[in-house]
Amino acid sequence: MSKRSDIISNSESPLMNVFRSGLLHGAGINAERIKKRPLIAIANSHTEMTTGHAHLDRLAKKVRDGVLAAGGECAEFNVPAPCDGVAMAHDGMRFVLAQRDLIADIIETHIRSQPYDGVVFIAGCDKINPGMMMAMARLDMPSLYLSGGPGQMDIRNTANPKQSIDHGDYQSDPFMLAKTATCATCGACEIMGTANTFQCLAEVFGICLPGTSNIPGWHADKLEAARQTGERIVGMVSEGLNARQMFSPAAFSNAVSMTMAIGGSTNSALHLPAIAHAAEVPFSMAHFEAAAQVPTLLAISPNGPYGVQDLWAAGGMPAVLKQMQGFLDTGTMTVTGRPLKDTIDRARVLNDTVIPPVEKAFRPSGGISVLRGNLAPDTAIIKQSGVSLEMLKTSGPAICFNSENDAMIAIKAGKIHSNHVVVLRYMGPQGAPGMPEMLGATIELKMAGLKKAALITDGRFSGATSGPCVGHICPEASKGGPIALIEDGDIIEIDIPNNSLTLQVDEATLSQRRENWVPHEGAVAHGYMRLYRKYVRPACEGAVLD
Repeated sequence: MSKRSDIISNSESPLMNVFRSGLLHGAGINAERIKKRPLIAIANSHTEMTTGHAHLDRLAKKVRDGVLAAGGECAEFNVPAPCDGVAMAHDGMRFVLAQRDLIADIIETHIRSQPYDGVVFIAGCDKINPGMMMAMARLDMPSLYLSGGPGQMDIRNTANPKQSIDHGDYQSDPFMLAKTATCATCGACEIMGTANTFQCLAEVFGICLPGTSNIPGWHADKLEAARQTGERIVGMVSEGLNARQMFSPAAFSNAVSMTMAIGGSTNSALHLPAIAHAAEVPFSMAHFEAAAQVPTLLAISPNGPYGVQDLWAAGGMPAVLKQMQGFLDTGTMTVTGRPLKDTIDRARVLNDTVIPPVEKAFRPSGGISVLRGNLAPDTAIIKQSGVSLEMLKTSGPAICFNSENDAMIAIKAGKIHSNHVVVLRYMGPQGAPGMPEMLGATIELKMAGLKKAALITDGRFSGATSGPCVGHICPEASKGGPIALIEDGDIIEIDIPNNSLTLQVDEATLSQRRENWVPHEGAVAHGYMRLYRKYVRPACEGAVLD
């Protein structure tokens, strides 16, 4: 079998063969073994700073055991692993989304510069999962994804008669509320935020061993899954099973449908286009609009009382795929070398309360809605599965801010009322730059009891966000989008059933305001983010660098 790693000691230059083999000897790597064995890279996002990644060093060791047992050789390298929560509500949040593309770049350039034959990607949290998937799609070589798995929220370790992990059920109990926000173990926060959304979607794409993504990070089964992953990647190299065989157009359609079904994070509307761009698969917000009738099957927090640990115990994503197979192309390829239908046929639903049949879905419509209108000519996004039924249609006077901190100060000072529509602008990929999450402002609204106050932004939200919060407004304010022209008191209407976002100001008035518009430009430190601001694409195109 011809391998990429053959170049180490079998190139046309005997002198360079000796030189390369000699360099590897210093790292304890025997080039003679690599002549006979595939060389596997382990791209690991282990870090001691991040709950979702603190345990990944142990998983990497088990992957290594599996590679060696299956007849391969391996070498591990690391990439950054930012925590969105730690970066939340301060300047650090502007740098988190940008690291997604850096992670993809680091992995891609490193793998292309070194002669690996296959790659295992180990990831756990929000930007790292899609960043690694982007790299996987670009490289198009034998690849396997291993999730760090969900963690456990500390609410599970209390006397909890409500049997819910969702913070919305404990607003009047500060102690229990804090427990819903406290991680008791390693692993991704247990809600259906961006981290668990993309761990689930790995199963839909078929880029991980079936049933492995939802195994909790603290569970012994995760270690076994890691070893099996190491064993399987060696087989994929010999079979020539490459990543783009999984990242097919049909697989992306499946991923959008399942994002709807699981009540996935609105950040899916950023990351799926970016992964598709990396895989050179056509993709647009029309994919989400086409999946609007897919029901929200699961009631996982922040949409309902359950956690991802409950999802795993109920049969995990294979069981969800089984219930939703009528909405899927089940012929897509997986890393097993068999189609998705094989995973579905082997799956079992162990708890049909947590993973109900389609006719008993949590909500009859999809988790994410695409909005259009004169305020969002190029679309906006809302997580409708987290919006109460009485707030699916709402309107009110605008109150505008050009920074999240200013909005939070105003909320604390009592300047925001329940009928207001808070406008947070210049938060987009270019404007901020970096498209920060607005979780600080949404939490302040909730804590102030302003459940009927809406928020619209050209920034984005955490997967934990609920309520009438519209994000990803395109064009963004810094590009002269209509959101830049809103003035305090203007009436804004959000109509989720009719997929519209409307600024009730006539076009003549908007044209006059546009003539007088002076863009607000946020300061940015010297370095990478200036390049990011220059080259980043709009949110509706995945905020990729192009």
